[in-house]
Amino acid sequence: MKEQQTAYEQYRREVYRIAWRVQYKAKVVKRRECSFNGIEPATTSFASSSDNKIVIRQMINALPSSTGRTIIYKIYMQDKTEREVALELNMSQQGVNKWKRKMIQELSRMMSS
Repeated sequence: MKEQQTAYEQYRREVYRIAWRVQYKAKVVKRRECSFNGIEPATTSFASSSDNKIVIRQMINALPSSTGRTIIYKIYMQDKTEREVALELNMSQQGVNKWKRKMIQELSRMMSS
């Protein structure tokens, strides 16, 4: 009986550790996916954050591809992960990542010209 309790406790602790690692990894992935190249937008007031959102939406709407616009909007404006967007659009997560990177390059090109 005592052996069963110790085995049970060991399994319980191991499952707890695994669950903690999974939650931590999910949080890290979400934080990485939802930041814009590692830069969080700095907002000091409601007016400036509203202005930032308007400018960002205008830039997103200027993107040439509707799929790219949708992906960028969902990831950066709706704070969804690549996996969530992939499920919604019936795509692979890797496909969403490729679109995201292409659209970020396009936005960067638009901003520099």
